[in-house]
Amino acid sequence: MTRRTDPRTVRTTLPAANPAGQLPDFTPVPRQGNRHDGWTEQRQRAFIEALADTGSVHAACKAVDMSQPGAYYLRRQPGAESFRAAWQAALDLGVQRIEDTAMDRALNGVEVPVYSYGKLVGTRRVVNDRLLMFMLRNRAPERFAEGSAKSLNAVGKMELKRLKKQWRQEYRKEWEAEQQAGQKADQEPASPQQKMETAQRARQIIDAKLDELRQSIEARHAAEWKTLSPETRDAYRRYEELRARDLKREVQMPAHLASEEDIATEHAEIERAVQLRKRGGRPEETPTLPPPGWGKRKPAERPAEENPRWRSIKDDGWQ
Repeated sequence: MTRRTDPRTVRTTLPAANPAGQLPDFTPVPRQGNRHDGWTEQRQRAFIEALADTGSVHAACKAVDMSQPGAYYLRRQPGAESFRAAWQAALDLGVQRIEDTAMDRALNGVEVPVYSYGKLVGTRRVVNDRLLMFMLRNRAPERFAEGSAKSLNAVGKMELKRLKKQWRQEYRKEWEAEQQAGQKADQEPASPQQKMETAQRARQIIDAKLDELRQSIEARHAAEWKTLSPETRDAYRRYEELRARDLKREVQMPAHLASEEDIATEHAEIERAVQLRKRGGRPEETPTLPPPGWGKRKPAERPAEENPRWRSIKDDGWQ
């Protein structure tokens, strides 16, 4: 892999190099040809140092003016075992630098631009409290964990999970041992008759549950059947007739489905109940025919006079 020839390539400005002794000494990957623009021994060492300083493969490749695929290709070559080990050590140092940067941001914050009406008017420093607590909980979990598993770091969570699994296994072994000891000491093996009675009771319970479930399903189907239109019910009956004809058997409608007469009677009763509720609970008065001769009026009979008296023409009914 050759170096890019673009003269406009800008090399990344690296921070201060790592102190001597932190990076392990490694044997560069042997190359077939020693090209001045290839992965020479000096460029490989510079790449490892840049990787330790930045923690980024892309930035390290840019620092030595080489391509990133070329670095991974070099890592896969035969005899690159020492180079891969140095690569991993450099990444570890880069992670330490990232931790230092995160700690610096947690303590000192970052500069955030301030805009007003679309124009930059200044900056302000913002401190991330969540980042600060994250760093504290991971650096000193025994002091800032607050006694909860959520506040532990990744290692603490894994350790707690392992201990819980171990405690659960130990408790289960003790419980099984106690159960076996209790069965041997207090209980005798059940006789065939007892086993049969237990099976019969279990079968009765299961049958009762199934009957209850069947009844609830039939009741729901019956209620849905009554809400269907007569046309839909006739179509279903026709379907059962055609099905029975194709299967060469008698038509068997489900017993829980009401007939049209029963549905009409139930609807009439519901209608009467509604009308009765509208009348305030009073039954409907059935009209009756008048008695015979109700249109002929009879003169009212006057009581007989006790003492006779003189009558005149003005007297009513005088003859």
